[in-house]
Amino acid sequence: MSARYDLVVVGMGSGGMVASEFAARLGLKVAVAERHRVGGDCLWTGCVPSKALLASAKVAHHARNAGSFGLAATDAEVDRSEVWRRIRSIRERIAATDDNPERFASLGVEVCLGDAVVAGPHEVRVGGRLLRTRFILLCTGSRPAEPDIPGLADAGFLTSESLFEIEDPPKSIVMIGGGPIAIEMAQGMRRLEMDVSVLQKDRGILPRDEPELVAVLQRRLVAEGVGLDVDVETERVTHDAEGKTVFGRAGGAATSWSAEEILVAVGRRPNIETLGLANVGVETSATGVVVDDRMRTTVPSIYAAGDTAGRYLFTHSAGHEAVRAVRDMFFPGRGRVGSLVPWCTFTDPELAHAGLTEAEAREQIGDAVRAHTFDLAHSDRARADGNEDGLIKVVTGRRGRLVGAHVLAAAAGEMIHEYALAITEGLKFTRLANLIHVYPTLSTSTGQLAAEVVFDRAVRYRNLVRIWKRLPRR
Repeated sequence: MSARYDLVVVGMGSGGMVASEFAARLGLKVAVAERHRVGGDCLWTGCVPSKALLASAKVAHHARNAGSFGLAATDAEVDRSEVWRRIRSIRERIAATDDNPERFASLGVEVCLGDAVVAGPHEVRVGGRLLRTRFILLCTGSRPAEPDIPGLADAGFLTSESLFEIEDPPKSIVMIGGGPIAIEMAQGMRRLEMDVSVLQKDRGILPRDEPELVAVLQRRLVAEGVGLDVDVETERVTHDAEGKTVFGRAGGAATSWSAEEILVAVGRRPNIETLGLANVGVETSATGVVVDDRMRTTVPSIYAAGDTAGRYLFTHSAGHEAVRAVRDMFFPGRGRVGSLVPWCTFTDPELAHAGLTEAEAREQIGDAVRAHTFDLAHSDRARADGNEDGLIKVVTGRRGRLVGAHVLAAAAGEMIHEYALAITEGLKFTRLANLIHVYPTLSTSTGQLAAEVVFDRAVRYRNLVRIWKRLPRR
């Protein structure tokens, strides 16, 4: 049995949902193959549950520290099982509304449940059905990578896929990995009264972010009681009735870390092995399906987006890439993806990133690079909110154009978009001084920092002012 479509999307996560809705609104005949649940990692194991956990953790943290706001502090009693139930209820509400398969069906999208195999350049097999189509878009996402550490598999461990399914969260946990997932969960779980140890193989956490801001965040995490070890080489894992122990070396010294549970967060791997891509000539690599700047694979009728393509492993990037891919299919040459992808690690304070770090800029651009910083200790809003622990760092290149921006602040994820737009448009940083920023907001600091740069450059006109002052008045 076969059917003819304009587009078949494989995977109904962040990229697949956006692509199928966009295509349907264009009046195209669309089918989506999904082997598990609509919503993908973002809804079920990633963005939504992790942010729900962080929200509960922040409330508990504020209750314990209410004294700094002139209120009576309380020893917030944490019921972690109830927190986990709240997380699952939020997922279910979203799944029943915005991510409901029936909503997509009402848009004209046919949802086909089952494992999908690409049977040809224009064919996708889902169960016993063969879907014939003009184009195929692969949006199969990724899964947590599992390190080959002796004893780890026998001891058992959690990943982002299993973390939010447990009924009785542990009292203590060792995290292997120091990227965004591990660091967000480390702070959140510590605030939920769990003993937390983070083991990072690199010399610092969050290695893709601006080191100066990461250092401030790291001090905050340690002050809140997160155990953090860097330059760690994990060697083996053991377990017994008391819990699990990771053995290794930290900075060359033999060390061990014990807890009730282990969370592994050492990166992700694309879900592409079962798609049959080699049989149809689609090139792949260790990071995913190989694509060009229009998200086309080596087979012209097959595209890939999101984690499947491995460019950036973010929900917002997946949606952008998927829409651009659909646009390119039906309006060829119009679907090139953006090279700038901002991101945010949702700790407290948040750490947001757009463009180049200072080190990257100096390597790529050279002596024209300048770095400008603003400490949130000078932000009236940060002082009023009790969130002075933050920093803004802006990197400019030739002719003062913005090439990078990094924000450590309570609302950094909201603030970064102004910078991202300025970088995309090739604006000089001083242009942001011309925009009137609402006071008092954290974004006021953007205007203040840009104004400081303008004021510094205005010094060159001091001699002209002296001459003007000597001129006779009429």
